[in-house]
Amino acid sequence: MVTRQAPEPAQCLCPSLASPTVKDVLRRKHKRKSRQHQRFMARKALLQEQGLLSTPPEPGSSPTPVPADTPLGTEAASRENQRPRTESGGVLCSRKPAPWESAGPLPSKCVAIDCEMVGTGPHGRVSELARCSVVSYHGDVLYDKYVRPEMPIVDYRTRWSGITRQHMRKAIPFQVAQKEILKLLKGKVVVGHALHNDFQALKYVHPRSQTRDTTYVPNLLNQPGLHTRTRVSLKDLALQLLHKKIQVGQHGHSSVEDAVTAMELYQLVQVQWEQQEASRLRTHPEDREPDSSTDTEQYMEDQYWPEDLATSGGSGEAQDRRE
Repeated sequence: MVTRQAPEPAQCLCPSLASPTVKDVLRRKHKRKSRQHQRFMARKALLQEQGLLSTPPEPGSSPTPVPADTPLGTEAASRENQRPRTESGGVLCSRKPAPWESAGPLPSKCVAIDCEMVGTGPHGRVSELARCSVVSYHGDVLYDKYVRPEMPIVDYRTRWSGITRQHMRKAIPFQVAQKEILKLLKGKVVVGHALHNDFQALKYVHPRSQTRDTTYVPNLLNQPGLHTRTRVSLKDLALQLLHKKIQVGQHGHSSVEDAVTAMELYQLVQVQWEQQEASRLRTHPEDREPDSSTDTEQYMEDQYWPEDLATSGGSGEAQDRRE
């Protein structure tokens, strides 16, 4: 009888062993979630310190940021999910805003562009796109390609454009380049120098409210010696305001270098410029025109055609509308 009762404790241990195993699994899952949440909070705190996470406080409230090393339980996590969040997913908290938050677009919404043109048409007097470069707010190259003009090249303008016959061997058609470039510009604040020339070469019109032309930087800085001309070259602005030399040598301009320089000039006066732009839009809200990059076919409309072309050929219907 004694030997038969021996295995009974082992039978009693089975349920007791199963129960701690389930608890251990749940405990490990809870610890893993807690560690993941701590890492998330640490990353969020780092982004806030670098000014990459927009977290303005709610009006009339003064929430305090949660320390990165504070573990949150189930109830705290549920409260965390119920707190209002910004568009980027960060929890709202009080923090001194970065310059681009207080005045102007986020860096991810800002690009700089520069184009190099060659001469086509009679005597090479028509300017067509041959190279385009787009850089980010931080100067990273987003786009840099040579473009084959729609008409035969008469003048490469190598002294200024840096374009040679060899560059056209790897150039892409204008229609392809135009689609790629406009996709990058859509919804962005575009910075550049004498941007009307670049947009004309792209056969594109960017919204005025999202355009920052650095030819107007002197008017913002009120620098002595820069008032003599309404428009100053990018080379002179870079030398006098940034103390850097660009467009040197006999090999022409670099569109990447010019785009980066334009972005640096914009950053030099970004806060003042964006405050001025915000004030202008409050005064003239009608200037908020839509972005036309999603519909390039609109340029086939009569209003964009030269007068001599719009009134000739098969444009009788357009002429009747104008009359």
